[in-house]
Amino acid sequence: MNDPQSDASHGMRRRRVLKAAVPLSVAATALSVSSARAQSQSTADNAPLPSGSYRIDVHCHIVPDFYRKSLAANGIVESGGVPFPAWSPTLAVDFMNRYGIQTQVVSVSEPGVMYLSSADDRVAMARRLNDYMSKDLAHTDAARLAGRFGAFAILPIGAPASAQDVAAAVVEVKRAVQELRLDGIGILSSYKGVYLGDPVFEPLMKVLDDLGVMVFIHPTTPQNYPDLNLPPFLYEFTFDTTRALVNMLYKGVYKRYPNIRWLAAHAGGTLPYVSFRTSLLTITPAIAQTLGIAGADDSSPAFRKLFYDTALSPAPQAMKSVRELAGTRHILFATDWPFSSALFPATGDPAPQLDETFTSGDRLKVERSNALAQFPALAKRLGA
Repeated sequence: MNDPQSDASHGMRRRRVLKAAVPLSVAATALSVSSARAQSQSTADNAPLPSGSYRIDVHCHIVPDFYRKSLAANGIVESGGVPFPAWSPTLAVDFMNRYGIQTQVVSVSEPGVMYLSSADDRVAMARRLNDYMSKDLAHTDAARLAGRFGAFAILPIGAPASAQDVAAAVVEVKRAVQELRLDGIGILSSYKGVYLGDPVFEPLMKVLDDLGVMVFIHPTTPQNYPDLNLPPFLYEFTFDTTRALVNMLYKGVYKRYPNIRWLAAHAGGTLPYVSFRTSLLTITPAIAQTLGIAGADDSSPAFRKLFYDTALSPAPQAMKSVRELAGTRHILFATDWPFSSALFPATGDPAPQLDETFTSGDRLKVERSNALAQFPALAKRLGA
């Protein structure tokens, strides 16, 4: 005959065992799901890169014939110490097809329109270049070019930048974004010694902030640089980009205009490597105040919010520094073609060095997804 007290005691023990087993089961299930997800993520991170043309190149240039002739007529035959290369839409598409690039977001390199002495001439040339990038490239009716181009508008700013130029630039920004439907704005790092944090640019910064556009900062040859008998693109371009980015930090541009998304060429010049050092006066505001410089807080958030391209900088020495500063999502693929043509003599992977920094999954973000996220109008045109 069973003992009711013993049966009750046995039942209680069984319920306690089952109750204890439930969280263990849940934990085991969670671990199993987590493990499956990790394995799936690992598989995705190490999956082969897509075949075909999928890359979005955010730093490349145009040199249409009418612009080349205007430059030559004014004695300008090189940029950054490099002769202007051959360029045409056909050559650009051929390059893209050889290196798995779906679309180039094109811009105008140094000297922009600074070489023109007349403000009216600068406006006319900037408008002509922007009309060309919109109608003949980004929004062309030509089937062979459809979906192959986006564009950063050029602004009619001279050297040095003046209030008159900036007023004209404000008008052209609105036209380029609202009427021409270009994908962003291109600007040079400095204009004959006038850097982007200068008060003369305040009206321009306000309209850029109001529109929330992506602004591509391309370097230019600075004034009075030490001549090492080497082309200035080799090193001075990187330094001038750094000067522009640091200048905007201490002039409060990032803080006053938080809606502007800045894309810094060539991995931000030297900024990722020197970002801590160049932030010291914001970290120690007492020193900044003594020097009469605005310094309120750590600059790292400002520099982390910038976007950086891989042009001429795919090696791990640069990319690991950028990734450490800003994260993978803020890095966008770029080639600097056609000025970099000598680096691309054949076909295949245009930046194999990226494998030393990124998994294949992260490379896909750098080479495509990040750009599509930052250029929604372009993504829509591509049906992505």
